[in-house]
Amino acid sequence: MDINPANKRGFFERLSSILVREPEDREQLVELLHSACERNLLDADALSITEGALAASEISVRDVMVPRAQMEVVDIDDPLSDIIAQVNRTAHSRFPVIDGNRDNVIGLLLAKDLLRLQTVVKFNLRDWLRPAVFIPESKRLNVLLREFRVSHNHMAVVVDEYAGVSGLITIEDVLEQIVGDIEDEYDFDEADDNIRLDQTGRYRVKAQTSIEDFNTHFGTNFSNDDCNTVGGLILNHLGRVPKRSESIDFGGFHFTVLRADSRRIYTLFVSPLPDANAAA
Repeated sequence: MDINPANKRGFFERLSSILVREPEDREQLVELLHSACERNLLDADALSITEGALAASEISVRDVMVPRAQMEVVDIDDPLSDIIAQVNRTAHSRFPVIDGNRDNVIGLLLAKDLLRLQTVVKFNLRDWLRPAVFIPESKRLNVLLREFRVSHNHMAVVVDEYAGVSGLITIEDVLEQIVGDIEDEYDFDEADDNIRLDQTGRYRVKAQTSIEDFNTHFGTNFSNDDCNTVGGLILNHLGRVPKRSESIDFGGFHFTVLRADSRRIYTLFVSPLPDANAAA
């Protein structure tokens, strides 16, 4: 969708023309927007974003957050070599730093700060911590997005009513609920192969890769009787949609979810388990 400033006025003029008759409730507003899309007064992307923005005021942080058990954290006592390995493995840009347990988050570590290590004689993780932002599970996404914009923070730690850490959420998680999935520098171009060897030695595999292609590439014999794609294979094995960064050992392989939302998997890291025989 074209969202250049020059086209903003045209978009809002069309939107205002749609709403000549003031809707009585949100349901009626959505009906008007869908009617406008059918009459080509509003394109499908604009409709999707508008519906996402409306829905954001009804979605709480607990519905979108990365659960506590799936958080990628750094312990304050972790050696630098382990931290760098974790950054390379996960490809995340921010990490909550804990002191002893996940309920004791003492700050955030930004991966980009590690680029300045060449000028540091002695590494002390405490010197590199950024302040952590804590928010309740009940906070609405539209409110959180506004706070992210004002504070310029990109990550918040989610706490429950007893002040225990229950998860984390990023600005990307919020935006994806409004505008749909956001691609980043780790995503494939549509024209590229579905299976690509990563510089870390793992394979980056699109979830849409057919099981037949996966079997051909890795010499496996996963069955495609119940599903046709690698993403479907993981969904069938778990019985649910996995979260981003979640890892699964299955059929002789270690799968890590690189990208996913609440509805589907997009990309996986795949590596054979050592001394394991892949089996369907």
